[in-house]
Amino acid sequence: MVTVDDSPVLKQMIGDSTAMREVYQLTRQVAESSATVLLTGETGTGKELIAEAIHELSPRASGPYIRVNCGALSENLLESELFGHVKGAFTSAHENRTGRFEAAHGGTIFLDEINSVSFKLQVKLLRVLQQQEFERVGDTKTIRVDCRVVAATNRDLLTEVEEGRFREDLYYRLNVVPVYLPSLSERGDDVIKLTEHFLKVYAASNGKKPLQISPEVADHLRTYAWPGNVRELQNYVERAVVLSTDDKMTLDLLPGHVKGLTPVRVGRKSGGGLDDLCTEFVNASLGHTQENIYQSVVSMVERELIAQVLKASQGVQTRTASKLGINRNTLHKKIEEYGLEEEAR
Repeated sequence: MVTVDDSPVLKQMIGDSTAMREVYQLTRQVAESSATVLLTGETGTGKELIAEAIHELSPRASGPYIRVNCGALSENLLESELFGHVKGAFTSAHENRTGRFEAAHGGTIFLDEINSVSFKLQVKLLRVLQQQEFERVGDTKTIRVDCRVVAATNRDLLTEVEEGRFREDLYYRLNVVPVYLPSLSERGDDVIKLTEHFLKVYAASNGKKPLQISPEVADHLRTYAWPGNVRELQNYVERAVVLSTDDKMTLDLLPGHVKGLTPVRVGRKSGGGLDDLCTEFVNASLGHTQENIYQSVVSMVERELIAQVLKASQGVQTRTASKLGINRNTLHKKIEEYGLEEEAR
């Protein structure tokens, strides 16, 4: 078993890159406390696994672990799900219902996609975090709970605060201990360890022997950007196992864009490849004087680059600015200048 600082890797976590060692260490440290934790990082980086580990390594491990996907429900349904309701509170409330916060008493509640919560519910969440109390929907009786809150988001909550979609006081109450989950492209050879793990898992489920990774495949796995992170890798490995006819994971089992043969789609109206972009450059230059062709082409390249990095960063502007090596204010101005608001969301 891979070890980190002479301790086993967190349950279900694979890899021992420097970036992940820091995550493991911080997770163990924060688990011993009762502090609220905010997990950040791109989709598919393992935030739910870390939330489970925080619970299992904490003094509350014997208590319940309750998970709520805040982005999967409408405001009214989410309010009832989190806080419960009494009979007659609304049309379909035929009986009293216990909410997830009550169910998590003595344990941990994991609020995934916390950025999706409406302003109205953010007020109730803030009260629970500060005072450990709330009322069920349609009731006046105050209920007190003792549960640890772990929240997660793939968005830049500071940007959400600046744009008026998230309460600043709730952000700071959630962000007591932030834990950033690195993208797969930041984890070095962890991609190979993860591939080997998934090869064993899917070989067993399909009644096959685990495939061996060819050197050519290993090179492509290391250099591909992995915008979908671990989930994307997992899907491609499963497909490779299903389609394999021998004992090796070879290049022909990888999608074309992983091998660099086809472009990764980034939501552009054109195909998104280099040929399409060059065609745009030529066509655009025909309508310009010699003096401004250069600036026009540079602007087109810059727009394409920002769009792709935004896509790879799941629209998180802080991460995008960091990858581009510019400050967030400059990025924000570029997003407005090039009309990339949708990519930024």
